[in-house]
Amino acid sequence: MYLIVGLGNPGRDYKWTRHNVGFEVIDKLAYDHHIEMNKNKFKAIVGQGTICGQKVLLAKPQTYMNLSGESVRDLKGFYKIETSDLLVAYDEVSIPLGEIRIKPKGSDGGHNGMKNIICQLGDDGFPRIRIGVGEKPAHYTLSDFVLSKFKKEEDPHIIDAITKATDAVQMMLKDRGNGLNTAMTAFNKKNQKPKEEKQS
Repeated sequence: MYLIVGLGNPGRDYKWTRHNVGFEVIDKLAYDHHIEMNKNKFKAIVGQGTICGQKVLLAKPQTYMNLSGESVRDLKGFYKIETSDLLVAYDEVSIPLGEIRIKPKGSDGGHNGMKNIICQLGDDGFPRIRIGVGEKPAHYTLSDFVLSKFKKEEDPHIIDAITKATDAVQMMLKDRGNGLNTAMTAFNKKNQKPKEEKQS
């Protein structure tokens, strides 16, 4: 079984904010594959189903972003998920709006949700999809920017990014052996190494 986690903050006030694009990816996967997100387990809203022939557990931690790892740790342990079968989707300010980057493993890149997951698991060897939410304007603090809602003119770009992210998940699941590399080749921009910026 795969554990696919989208990061965000719970509550109506955070809907369609930059920090919640991970939740949006999970919602689209659930909708597209008829998976009901109707259970609350280990501090997360979860749904179980099948995507591209693979059993999956979709999860949206409800702990608020900075404590996301508590939920991921408990879900991973209870369902006996291998670290390599954990996939996390989350926002990234250093990637242009509408683009995504896929990494097989690595550091938290200054993202506090990822930082907590890595801390709680004691392991950073899991793939992740970073979703570009745009560069912070000079007059914003970083925390205010990631908690801001997308502007109307930005909607088509972030919808495209969410679609790319769900396509990437499906590509990864179709081929257990080489799906990650296939998705990286398809969606990662060549010769672009986004700078890392600390996120809230």
